[in-house]
Order: sequence, then C-alpha cells, then structure tokens
Amino acid sequence: MKRLSIIFLGLSFAVIGSLSAQQPAAAQVDSSNTVLDFKKEVYTKENIPNKKPIPLPYVREADVMWEKTIWWMVDLREKNNLPLYYPTQPIGSRVNLVYLLLKGVESGEINAYDPNDTYNEFPRTIGKAELDLNFGAKKDTIDVPDEDGNMVSTPRDVPRRLDEVKRLLIKEKWYIDKKHSMLKREVQGICPIRVYSRGGEEDASSMEMTKTMWIYMPEAREILARHPIFNRFNDAQNISFDDFFMQSRFSGYAYQTTNEYNNRNIGEYMAGVDALYEAQRIRMEIFDIEQNLWEY
Repeated sequence: MKRLSIIFLGLSFAVIGSLSAQQPAAAQVDSSNTVLDFKKEVYTKENIPNKKPIPLPYVREADVMWEKTIWWMVDLREKNNLPLYYPTQPIGSRVNLVYLLLKGVESGEINAYDPNDTYNEFPRTIGKAELDLNFGAKKDTIDVPDEDGNMVSTPRDVPRRLDEVKRLLIKEKWYIDKKHSMLKREVQGICPIRVYSRGGEEDASSMEMTKTMWIYMPEAREILARHPIFNRFNDAQNISFDDFFMQSRFSGYAYQTTNEYNNRNIGEYMAGVDALYEAQRIRMEIFDIEQNLWEY
C-alpha cells in the first residue's frame, strides 16, 4: 500500500511538471514599432501596442444612395478633445496626437501632404524643411551675458511649436449604406492647425492660423491603432487613437462641405453669427437625412 502511494505521488508530480512545461512563455511586446516606453510600466501592456486597426466593411457602389464630404473644425481646447492636445510634452508613455503623427512621418510609416492644397486632396508630399517651417521651427538669436556682463547675440534653434497646434481640420465622408439602412461616416484626413499671435501676445487682432500638414487617415490607422489615448476615468482602460476617430468621439463644427462653388468654406460667404448658423444648418441637414431613413 505504501509503495502504491509513492508511485501515485511520483506520477502526479510528473504530470504537473509536464503541464507546466507546456505553458506558453509570457508574450513579449515588440516596442520597435511604437513610441511608448514599456519598461516603466508595472505590468506588460499587450492589448493596444499589438493592436491592428479594425478593417472597414466592404461597401458596394450600388448600395451608396447618398454621399457628402464634410470638413469639421475641431478646437482641441474643448473638453471632449483635450486628450488629443495633452500632454504638450511626452510624459512617459503618454503622447499627444500631433507628436505621434510627426513620429510616424519621421519614421517613414506615414506621409505628410501639402496643407495649402486648395481642395484638400493630398496631391503632394512635403519634407522636413516644409514641416519645420509650418510648425514654427527656425534659427534665431538670443542675447546672453558673457563673462564681463556684456550682452552677446548667440544663435539658437527654436524647436517645432507643437503646443501651438490648438485646432484640427478633419475631412470626413458621410454616406448612406442602403444594404444596412445606416448613415455611416469615415475619416479621410487630419490637418493640425497652429493658432498663434504674430506679436507674441494673446491679441485677437493679431492671431493667425497656419495649416501644418495633411495626414491621409488610411495610411495613419496602423500607428494610431498601436497607441492609447488618455482615459481620465481609468488608466487601465484605454482605447487607441484610431478608435477615438473611428467612433467619432471628437467635437467640432462644420467648416466646409462639397458644393458647386469649388467647395468653398463657410467663411468665404458667411461671417460672424451667420457662419455659426450655417454650420448648424449643415449639421441639421445631415441629422434630417438620417432621421428620414426610418420614415415609412
């Protein structure tokens, strides 16, 4: 009886050892394709860094019964859009949208397109020199005291002013898919916009807006899907930048829509309060089209 017990225990340990050997090793995240520093995390975050963008559904031309292209002006200082603006400088693994897009451009993963194209159709890519100019990077001089207390003009490099990117221009396609009886929307492009004062002071009369670059969204989805956007309620439950845009969580107003006048924007034919009413009219027009889908 004692011998049988010893044999039974031996077999049990052998089975347990075999099962332990078959357990897969902990997955290692390849951080070579991301700007996040996972060494500073308490645990290995694998969900979003290894995430792929959700494929868009196939749409037949015959199923699209209505389509419209709309450009939205998004103010990054609005509460819903703050996760796109902050942090203005990387904090550990946290980066903002513009920093991430520029990292993608520098690595060659995505292209930066000419922001001054009249029709916003991504016709030409731009390089580092144009990006530096658009983001306010330049060579400057500053007066620095020498050993004798005399002020000496010293050259310095002014970095890109990412903190001045306070708006986005987002190009979206809206269409009705009659196969699913749904009004759908798909982001086509993102254009960060610098908002700054010529005189260096917050004076409304001297404020300027400069488009910096156009990013073609289908090219950028891979890198946006691999990086989380900050969740103010729970650091452990994040979504990716790609999810944020695909779910249309941003807040903005209509800036431009396709029309017979060379797709002119609202500011070319309306001003002040009238421009706001026109933007609201465009939004309500889309709302009415969606509601009319369910009329019998």
